[in-house]
Amino acid sequence: MKGTLTAPVIRALTDWDRPQVEEMTRACGVFRPEEVQVALDVFDAALGIGRKRDPDYETAGVELDGALAGWACWGPTPCTLGTFDLYWIVVAPECQGQGIGGALMAEMDRRIAGRARMIVVETAGRADYASTRAFYERLGYRVAARITDYYAPGDDLVTYVKRV
Repeated sequence: MKGTLTAPVIRALTDWDRPQVEEMTRACGVFRPEEVQVALDVFDAALGIGRKRDPDYETAGVELDGALAGWACWGPTPCTLGTFDLYWIVVAPECQGQGIGGALMAEMDRRIAGRARMIVVETAGRADYASTRAFYERLGYRVAARITDYYAPGDDLVTYVKRV
């Protein structure tokens, strides 16, 4: 999708997007199979696929040249006042670096304005996540905590926070 002809369009996700969500999440190459399944479970809960819709999950997708290029899911953190978690943000590998992730984050910010005081993001500390961590830092997120070997030996949990 490099050299696109149209501007990205933010839109609601539908159950028809599930195959593309699964494909792009797998194609990123950084998620283990069980993580991909968790992403799909969250997607299903957010849209009410096969179960009652979970109103605490909010989603958005970005379409580029008529195809889903990225998706995100966020929501209020249980038992907090004004804290939100970004649960998933995925951009198709061929669309990375084109502003899709930034558009999704801006949409989340727009939708939670007036409700959120803080956004929390958890990500991996592995070398293959360096560009992901740099992405959050460019958007004003700061490292709040790091737990060594959290996901697996050599794979730290890095928690980012942005106050809004």
